[in-house]
Amino acid sequence: MYTIGILTSSDTGSKGEREDGSGPAIKEMVADIGIVSAYKIVPDNRRIISETLIQWSDEKHLNLILTTGGTGFSKRDITPEATLDVVQRLVPGIPEAMRQESLNVTQTAMLSRATAGIRGETLIINLPGSPKACRECLEVILKPLKHGLDILMGNSSNCAR
Repeated sequence: MYTIGILTSSDTGSKGEREDGSGPAIKEMVADIGIVSAYKIVPDNRRIISETLIQWSDEKHLNLILTTGGTGFSKRDITPEATLDVVQRLVPGIPEAMRQESLNVTQTAMLSRATAGIRGETLIINLPGSPKACRECLEVILKPLKHGLDILMGNSSNCAR
């Protein structure tokens, strides 16, 4: 079982003006692979997002952090930039797979700026802000994600057969 953090980026959610539907949707979907041991709603603030990702990676030693929100074109959508500020290695295949599959649902999927990367022994993945889109993206990545996390944690060898 993996330790998981869910970070929702939302100005209105952080003020209590909007209920977070995506965080609970993510928690439900990852219940079979791990325990959500950190959950937080923060404003769309690059510094706050980056600091939370660093704390959860370096101090809490979470295996997986899933962010939701802040991946669009709005001036306040800065979750990918905050993620890029802290990751040490990119994992481009994850957001590519999510976008590819999401394009079968809606053409606007091509507008997602989500990214994914590794900080130390923590995998960080940006998910969209809507509960429906989070579910669709997680369905695509959950199975291979388990293998990747096992490799990252040193519990499995490489993929060669």
